[in-house]
Amino acid sequence: MARVSDVEISQVPEDVRPIYERYARDYGPFLNQVRVFAHRPPALKHIMGLLLEFSDEAVLPKRYLEIALVTVSTINRCEYCIAHHAPRAIHHGLPEAAVLDILGDTPDGFDTLDLLVRDYAVQVTNDFNRMRDGVFVELKKHFSEEQIVELTLRIALCGFFNRFNDALQIEMEEGVEHILT
Repeated sequence: MARVSDVEISQVPEDVRPIYERYARDYGPFLNQVRVFAHRPPALKHIMGLLLEFSDEAVLPKRYLEIALVTVSTINRCEYCIAHHAPRAIHHGLPEAAVLDILGDTPDGFDTLDLLVRDYAVQVTNDFNRMRDGVFVELKKHFSEEQIVELTLRIALCGFFNRFNDALQIEMEEGVEHILT
């Protein structure tokens, strides 16, 4: 059970109900997270709204986004986020074995770009203050600056979600399976 109570859609201000409803319906099985975020309607409106806008605009290929999110969540051992994003990574072409061994030397099915994204997510999570320019030279060979900004933002935001979910013990929704061992 989460450390705070759930807030149902009927309890949030009218102006944030569309975001609550759409996030719970369209973004994926994150209803328990939405119910906790709803304690602070501005956070629900702006953070969940931001994720919905990113999803609508989709400047970053989903495969690379999911590699980054599963990497960060694996580093931080956030079962909630891994359980929600690992199936998405698999859906976008990553072998299940690679997702389960995402921090391994060379996960099965990863190409050099997958490894670059994974390694960048590790650096942003663990060693952000010692990043070298060479990383960006490599990233710019494959991604626009807009994509690099979004990738970095999503990696950092994922770390936020990992901490938020674990600190408040957000429960797994029915039908979402734990895969972290």
